[in-house]
Formats: sequence, C-alpha cells, structure tokens
Amino acid sequence: MVAEVPAVEAPAVIELRQAGLTYPGPPPVAALTACELTVGAGEFVTVVGPSGSGKSTFLNIVGLLDVPTSGSYLLDGIDTGALKDADRTALRGRRIGFVFQSFHLLPYRSAVENVRLALLYGAVPRAESHERAREALARVGLGHRLDAVPTRLSGGEQQRVAIARALVSRPSLLLCDEPTGNLDTATAGAILGLLDELHADGMTIVVITHDPLVAARGARTVSIRDGVLTERATV
Repeated sequence: MVAEVPAVEAPAVIELRQAGLTYPGPPPVAALTACELTVGAGEFVTVVGPSGSGKSTFLNIVGLLDVPTSGSYLLDGIDTGALKDADRTALRGRRIGFVFQSFHLLPYRSAVENVRLALLYGAVPRAESHERAREALARVGLGHRLDAVPTRLSGGEQQRVAIARALVSRPSLLLCDEPTGNLDTATAGAILGLLDELHADGMTIVVITHDPLVAARGARTVSIRDGVLTERATV
C-alpha cells in the first residue's frame, strides 16, 4: 500500500501580522495601528472606511508601495519586509494588479497598447505580450475594441481596459482602489459584475472603498477607522 502524501496548504495571498505604519514627527502619527488580516487565495474582500481612516495607508502597504514600520507583511508567503527595494518592486509587478478610480491610460495609445505596457519591464517577448494583452481585453469584454484609443472609449470601457492591464501579468492579487468612483450607477454595476466574474474564476480580489454598496459585494468586509482595522461579519 502506498502511503498518502499529505496535501501542502498554499500560503495566504495576504498575511498582515501586527502590521502598522507610523509617520515620524514631531509628533509621530500612527496612520495604521498594528493589524492582523489574512486573505486566502480566491477570496473577495472589501475594505471600507471614511476619508482619512487609513485606507490609503492600507493600500500602500498591501500594494508594496510602503513598508510597515512595525510587524510584517507576507505576500504569497514571502516576507516582503526582508526584500530589497528592487526585489519588492519586481514582486509587486509580478504578483499585484492595480485598479484605481482614475484609469491612468495613455490617451493616444490603443487599448491593446495600454494593456501591453504592464509587461514592458517583464522581459516578455513582443509577440507574446501582444497576445496576452488581446486575451486580457477579451476577458473583460473588449475583444472588439483592441485598436480603440481611450478618447474613443466610454468611462466604463476605459475602466475595463485598466482592469485588463491589471490582469495581463497574471497576478495573484487584484487590488482595487475606489474602482467605480468615476462611473455612473449603471456603469459601476457592470464593473462590479465583472469583478464578481473574476472572483468566480478564482481571482483573489481586495476592493478599497468608502461606498457601503460596493463594500457589500465582497464575501468579507473589513472596516478601517482612525487607523484601526476591524473584521466585519460575513455578508
């Protein structure tokens, strides 16, 4: 009889261990109090809080834009605090796809060219990067708009291009900051529907928002107020 090999549990995508960030003074300002949060692969978590609550600091830490001044942050099991700046930047480019309230598209580049830019520093051959950009745009419903420039796209279509750009590197985490903030209600609903589809396909998604209706789309919701992170009940 062959002995069964125990399954190896995959590391969490996000693991904050008493992570906090204090800006030096005088006086010192605790932007995020030491917090604990674990987000497993395939989860859809929303982070909600008013302006000035610490959401941006949370985004910067999870997005590897800032380093915690206390505690630690593990991304896919990698202790990011132990990395050099160049290695942290490379890890961010490979493992995190960002979607912001503003689309940040180059206005006179086509949709496919805007998406390909995310692979510019990844040493991906041109033919492969073009095909991956086409696939990402098709995934967000824009396979018919590959050559359109942002000035010829609606706000919802521009955000879809931005989401395709975030997906093209095949990240393990899609990190969204107010992704519907510049959209009307109907278009925002369509974008949230797209995020639901990506989640159903297994993508790990964290959405940061001040809108309780957007926050309700997550399977889990975390609140931030005055730099303190609190887990809410499952929606």
